[in-house]
Amino acid sequence: MVKDLSEGKPFKVLFLFALPLLGSVVFQQMYNMADTIIAGKAINDNALAAVGASYPITMIFMAVALGCNLGCSVIVSRFFGQKHYREVKESVSTILISVAVLGVVMTGAGIALGNVLMQAVNTPAVVFDTALAYLYIYIGGFIFVLLYNVCTGIFSALGDSRTPLYFLIASSLGNIGLDLLFVLAFGMGVPGLAWATFIAQGMAAVLCILTLIFRLRKLTGGIEDEDRKTRLFSKALLIQMLAVAIPSVLQQSFISVGNMFIQALVNGHGELVLAGYTAAVKLNTFVLTTITTVSGALSSFTAQNLGARKPERIKKGVLATVIMSVCILLPFSLFYLIFPQTALLLFMDDVSGEAMATGMQFLHIVTPFYIVVTLKLICDAVLRGAESMKLFMVTTFADLLLRVVICFIANPFLGTMGLWISWPIGWSISAVISIVFYLTGIWDKTRKDRFGRRRENKNVVGENKSN
Repeated sequence: MVKDLSEGKPFKVLFLFALPLLGSVVFQQMYNMADTIIAGKAINDNALAAVGASYPITMIFMAVALGCNLGCSVIVSRFFGQKHYREVKESVSTILISVAVLGVVMTGAGIALGNVLMQAVNTPAVVFDTALAYLYIYIGGFIFVLLYNVCTGIFSALGDSRTPLYFLIASSLGNIGLDLLFVLAFGMGVPGLAWATFIAQGMAAVLCILTLIFRLRKLTGGIEDEDRKTRLFSKALLIQMLAVAIPSVLQQSFISVGNMFIQALVNGHGELVLAGYTAAVKLNTFVLTTITTVSGALSSFTAQNLGARKPERIKKGVLATVIMSVCILLPFSLFYLIFPQTALLLFMDDVSGEAMATGMQFLHIVTPFYIVVTLKLICDAVLRGAESMKLFMVTTFADLLLRVVICFIANPFLGTMGLWISWPIGWSISAVISIVFYLTGIWDKTRKDRFGRRRENKNVVGENKSN
């Protein structure tokens, strides 16, 4: 069911909206972590390293999917908040057509450049062929990943966070079952893990699209222009969505590209360091993805309330998101800091080797700064929901450039520790920038100027037509 986020108490509305999204994170991470756990436990450390070696490249593709999810949902949220349901339907059909084309193009590019990219990140020779096979299968199913993520973003924009959860639960359980079947029963090794994800994600994408189409047909009423029919594709709406989606895609992609540079440095330390980093970064990604999901809910909340002309509710929404995020962060932060070895044993068996030492070092350095990056993501969510994308991009570039530059400077002198300290430094400086942008209210001023000009231009056009 769809839900208006501009009505009701902000904390209660956001909590009930975000709760299914948090459930989605758990099962989404089951997708991501199942391959890593089964590779490390059921196969060997080289299999774990092979899955990890392709990780920064697959994350570039995933970044595009997540960026499309976040960017497109903002526009749909605004139209839904304004009760312009025809534009909602036109936006959705335009999104689905556009991302299907994008998926085909990226799949072709990924297959053509896969070998070059794996060489670019200095993938160890001992795991190169296995990692490349995993990468190619993943890329082959990318169009399903893209369509599924966009559909979940649209459901969230309509205030429905439960439907994506149901599909994700079924798909995640199916993926784990296929992982075990292909690896343990059929002995397919690492490629079997990739094929399991391909099949499960494909089924989820098809069912999600069909459900979305059915749901939109039932969306009636609202403020409509009866003089025209609903269009299947709108160039004007596509331009509006690209204005938000492209910065969101670039944000996620730049972070992934930055991680790819870092991965190249990590790979230079050997497959055992790579295995430890792979395990630790999976734990790290679980927390960051959870907070990103909660802040994504705030983006939809911001967009709907601005569309409904209720900007005063946004500060209450920010406070509610901070409270929810802290409640999530505390147990994970304490667990990673006090029992890092226990957490890492999810992925590996060796408790005293170099891989374990690497993973523990990463967690001890990065974990204390989760609250910092959380504040950044929450402020970024308001900027994105208000469509203040220039400000949004400034914070993204600051984080990316700092982390990459620090890595290359510190690695020769501090080794792996030099790589890990780049994370908290980049987070801290970019968080200060994001918080200043939010507290000064510059995002609201630029939004008013932008939409004020749009309304003024529309009025002028209307007057000219009437004359």
